Amino acid sequence: MGSAGEEAGARSELLVEKHAAYIASFSKLWEVPDKMEFVATEHFWMSGLYWGLTGMQLLGRLGEMDGEAIVAWLLRCRHPDGGFGGSERNDSHVLYTVSAIQILALYDKLDLVDADKVAGYVRSLQQSDGSFVGDKWGEIDTRFTYCAFLCCTLLGKMDALDVAGGVDHIVRCKNFDGGFGSTPGKESHAGQVFTCVAALSLAGALDRFDGDLLSWWLCERQTKSGGLNGRPEKLQDVCYSWWCLSCLSILGKLHWIDQKALSAFILDCQDEHDGGISDRPDDMVDVYHTFFGIAALSLMGYPGLDQIDPTFALPVATVQRVRQKQAARQALQEAAQQ
Repeated sequence: MGSAGEEAGARSELLVEKHAAYIASFSKLWEVPDKMEFVATEHFWMSGLYWGLTGMQLLGRLGEMDGEAIVAWLLRCRHPDGGFGGSERNDSHVLYTVSAIQILALYDKLDLVDADKVAGYVRSLQQSDGSFVGDKWGEIDTRFTYCAFLCCTLLGKMDALDVAGGVDHIVRCKNFDGGFGSTPGKESHAGQVFTCVAALSLAGALDRFDGDLLSWWLCERQTKSGGLNGRPEKLQDVCYSWWCLSCLSILGKLHWIDQKALSAFILDCQDEHDGGISDRPDDMVDVYHTFFGIAALSLMGYPGLDQIDPTFALPVATVQRVRQKQAARQALQEAAQQ
């Protein structure tokens, strides 16, 4: 890399062209089995594609991706139980099922899946206490509640779930500091806070916790660098820009943090030569942090970026299109019953 002055200049604005080229280089990873990345990342390709594709849409570059090939691959990851795996060789998991549904929403292809079957799979993961397991092996985590709620919301099938039970489980995971943990009694963490707040938003239950107390906890995540951390005494990381900001946006408190300092931190984490965004300045970049850096900048209204919905983690235009189609279907069904 160049001198500190040169780097600051190159990183003073979002390097759209370089980031688009970087993300596009991973768009068909399944075709290059001789690459180290193939072996190391195969189990979460579905989520990796969601991160990359949504990032490209926010950059206004989704049309540069081979959508037909991507959707064809995605459908090959579908299992008879209605769920999707991280790749063709991985079992169904709610994390990759929601990523698959998000990708199909991006491409306006939700009609390619059996919504009732997918919702049935998601419902099979809900436990008697309202919580959700991620797959047949039984791990419980508030992330999975969000995935379940989001997946069924996008499919118009929230009535397939015990929403009230899911909400009650999330509330049991609330802590004295205002945050939420992965299960009851676990430490508050910004990533878990996002999944809980977004899930409660989808369920229309934002009144079940103290929004001001939680917002103060989220604001305290901003460090002297301008970046945000995920819990007290931890290092700042670009991904928490999204986890924290999305919650503040949902709660109407986005103005409670120093957005100028955060934007500068995210931009300083760019690779000005090869594209991509890292967790901290001058670290190795990856698609995960690239997406969350772009998404956070979008939330803060960075010029030229499409607007992202803080609850759905999808472009606002995508969410509006899904809702419009659901409303149209509902209207047709009601007309047919008259």
